[in-house]
Amino acid sequence: MRNILLPMIALGMLLFGTNHIRTRQTETPQTPPPITPAGSPYPDRVAGAGLVEAATENIAVGTHLPGIVKEVFVRVGQRVRSNEPLFELDTRLVRAQIAVQEARSASSRAELSKLEQLPRPEDIPPVVAQREEAEAIVRQWEDEYARQQQLARDKATTESSLVASRQKLAAAQADAAGMKAEEERLRAGAWEADKTIAGAAVAMTEAEISQLKIQLDLHRVCTPALMDEAGAVELTVLQVNVRPGEAVDTMSGKALIMLGDVRRKHVRVDIDEHDVPRFRENGAATGVLRGDIDKTFPLKFTRIEPFVLPKRSLTGDNTERVDTRVLQVLYEITSNADSIFIGQQMDVFIEIPGQ
Repeated sequence: MRNILLPMIALGMLLFGTNHIRTRQTETPQTPPPITPAGSPYPDRVAGAGLVEAATENIAVGTHLPGIVKEVFVRVGQRVRSNEPLFELDTRLVRAQIAVQEARSASSRAELSKLEQLPRPEDIPPVVAQREEAEAIVRQWEDEYARQQQLARDKATTESSLVASRQKLAAAQADAAGMKAEEERLRAGAWEADKTIAGAAVAMTEAEISQLKIQLDLHRVCTPALMDEAGAVELTVLQVNVRPGEAVDTMSGKALIMLGDVRRKHVRVDIDEHDVPRFRENGAATGVLRGDIDKTFPLKFTRIEPFVLPKRSLTGDNTERVDTRVLQVLYEITSNADSIFIGQQMDVFIEIPGQ
């Protein structure tokens, strides 16, 4: 039995191994994709991934100044005109600074007005009286000095008395000259240099007020003024990413409010740098929305962005290089654009004419 059992076990293991190998080498049946990929209507074409955007491009509105949002004036879907307010920051601090500068400006203007109105009429009579008093003292000492001279000729006085009277006369004359000069200075009014300095102070405070008022205007963010052939462009609010009470700044790069003209829609197509030599502007173009291959949208060439930039939307394929560069081409959706949302992706096929 031992001689028969061992060969049978070996034969069974051989059959098991053979069956295992045969079953494991069976080809796995190919399953259809859950979503049929879009197909090109052109035999010779260039394909690219497109992103739907507004005709004016998607305008990301930021803020000129950091601060706390006081009020938001718009909502998503609202149509806004040029210079219409979107949101406003808290303005209490800048309004207080304006009040302070206006007070300083009033003080500077009053100082300038004071200098321009000099001399005051009531300031002149006291100076005139002092000048007349000094002149009277001069006449008194002139008379005294004349008598001392006569007495000196008659040998009736001493030399020291004559010298003393002469010195007192000279001092009185100097005082009279000083009072006369003071009267002339007072009558001449303020010095022109002082007026210039006061005027410059007024101009400086006015400029600071103007600067603060501009800063106050910058606290209210408004719709940019865009023009086309028909006049001012009316924009639609696509996103509102700011709420009252939130802190905003100028460095985050966040789009606080997104605007765009959705009456016409464009597709920004990324064409791989290897396909750029085969691309032709005059080739017909068709777009297919991701997830809905039954609808096709005819496209009209608009313009080329002349700068070839690094690719941003990657497929995740292991063979895809992150240093791939693309040429961006803009097409306008010429029909049925109302059913498309801004930001949707499209597969775009561009015909290569003449091939």
